[in-house]
Amino acid sequence: MLFDMTTNADGAPTNAEGAPERPQQPRRRTPAGAAVLREDVTEAIRAAVFEELAAVGYARMSIEGIARRAGVGKTAVYRRWRSKLHLVLDLVSAVAVQGLPAPDTGTLEGDLRLLYEVTSRALRHPVASQIIPDLQAEAARNPDIAEAMQKALREGQEGVASGIVAAAERRGEVRMGIDDELALDLISGPLYWRSVVIRSPKLPKGYLESLARATAVALKAL
Repeated sequence: MLFDMTTNADGAPTNAEGAPERPQQPRRRTPAGAAVLREDVTEAIRAAVFEELAAVGYARMSIEGIARRAGVGKTAVYRRWRSKLHLVLDLVSAVAVQGLPAPDTGTLEGDLRLLYEVTSRALRHPVASQIIPDLQAEAARNPDIAEAMQKALREGQEGVASGIVAAAERRGEVRMGIDDELALDLISGPLYWRSVVIRSPKLPKGYLESLARATAVALKAL
């Protein structure tokens, strides 16, 4: 059996990923001989990145800190991403791919209300509320991060918003051929302004209901 054995800070044996080694369990390999990257280790690193970003910010974040928080060795991180920039870009881009659930309540106002509820919870999550402003500040200095942030924040909402507008067109709630760009601005702008730009600590009571109602009226007037 072949093992890539090292030890952690407690002297316990670990494998090449920096995770505790299980005795008598050979490391799996692909037919070409390359080691298979353990998915549980990958997920632990991803979770650690978000936690580290929230705790210290991008500028102070380090591969060492990420590895320590994930409970793995630095090698495990570098085998997946060659730098902290590539790691963060990968995670931010993944947010855009995942997107948001598409509401299907049967009415434009109902779809908007559900979208706002889900988006509001996501933006006001303690981790997200720390990470997004920090990465936006970093984006002003780093065009790669700026591009990834734009993709994540815009495309993540754009697909869902376009679906809401298309459904409203089919139901006859808005006119056919509505301006999609303007519709997206109307749908996404107010909530992002409050949650991300001015970072309002608490939304007023009934704000999401009023916002959904006002946005529906505005879209019908386009």
